[in-house]
Amino acid sequence: MDLDFSEEQHMLREMVRGVCTEHCPIEVVRAMEDDSKGYAPEFWKQLGELGLTGITLPEQYGGGGQGLLEAAILYEELGRALAPSPHFVSAVMSGGVLVAAGSEEQKKAWLPRIASGEAILTPAWSEPERGFGPEGVALPARRDGDDTVLDGLKRHVLFASSADRLLVLARGDDGVDADRLLVLARGDDGVELLLVDPQAPGVQLEQQKSLAADTQYQVTFDGVRVPATDRIGEPGTGWETWSRVMHDGITLLAAWAMGGMERAVEITVEYAKERKQFDKPLGAFQAVSHYLADASTHVDGGKTLVYEAAWARDAGRSIERLAPMAKLFACQAYRDATAMCQQVWGGVGFTLEYDIQLFFRRAKQLQITWWDTAYLEDQVAASILDN
Repeated sequence: MDLDFSEEQHMLREMVRGVCTEHCPIEVVRAMEDDSKGYAPEFWKQLGELGLTGITLPEQYGGGGQGLLEAAILYEELGRALAPSPHFVSAVMSGGVLVAAGSEEQKKAWLPRIASGEAILTPAWSEPERGFGPEGVALPARRDGDDTVLDGLKRHVLFASSADRLLVLARGDDGVDADRLLVLARGDDGVELLLVDPQAPGVQLEQQKSLAADTQYQVTFDGVRVPATDRIGEPGTGWETWSRVMHDGITLLAAWAMGGMERAVEITVEYAKERKQFDKPLGAFQAVSHYLADASTHVDGGKTLVYEAAWARDAGRSIERLAPMAKLFACQAYRDATAMCQQVWGGVGFTLEYDIQLFFRRAKQLQITWWDTAYLEDQVAASILDN
């Protein structure tokens, strides 16, 4: 693995940082907290015009055709800025699912619009009191002629009010033969991927509050009919597709965490140099300086793990172990570092007027979403023990 970035990759980082500084400063981040839309249209427009929205999507569908390493650079900078945008749910997850399993008609209809930022798609995945594995998908997808009918509830659906389509994970009711009973019992089969219009009859949205104050919705489906043309992939194969795309996704979320952690440590170091106690800077106290040294070490270690996972993916290697390891380590380090940073700031670090609490809240939420610690540990353990 070559740890040196190319000139083009350095230019990409500079471009993204410049866009975030100009169009998504911390004032915009604050303004978007608990907003019903949840992202700044001007910032989203800039990402699209610079070709960053579809950075990983195929060139033939209007994307940039770049690798996961370039996307990781993008996500580091988005994490540094705490930039709120539907990029992850739309371009990475929904776009990734369409690339992996969508029909040619679905790809032509949606991928160019996703790549330009014209259309936003978002997954409706999580359900009340259920886990992150395939067994957590229980929303019934009942066959009625050629249509599929949905009745149930999804929670934590990001940017649902702005979405052109919801990518719904549901449990199909197709017949299962004897050879597949064991597979179904394990929860690996029967998952459907469906594109649902959030404006369709029977779909109701209710905004939820979250620790990170981002824009999430509870989505209720009441007799919602989905035509066969809006099913992605073969019936019952949805989880395999979803899991494969999730490994790319969590690698980028790990990059997002490392960018945020690096910036949180930077502003805390600046504060430790300026804030004085007993006539000397806070950073001059050994206990404080050692905490900051540990955090800086974890930033470098986490970045290396993220880059290795992204590089392996671009090289055509398996990331079934590296991707969970990257998110597991990055999110734990991000959460621990921001908690330490708040302590260095003292009481003011917990007040809304100071920025460090913005990083801490997002670090903790990222740790418990998009595969939490327990699920990631199970994946890493399985990759070690099963082999």
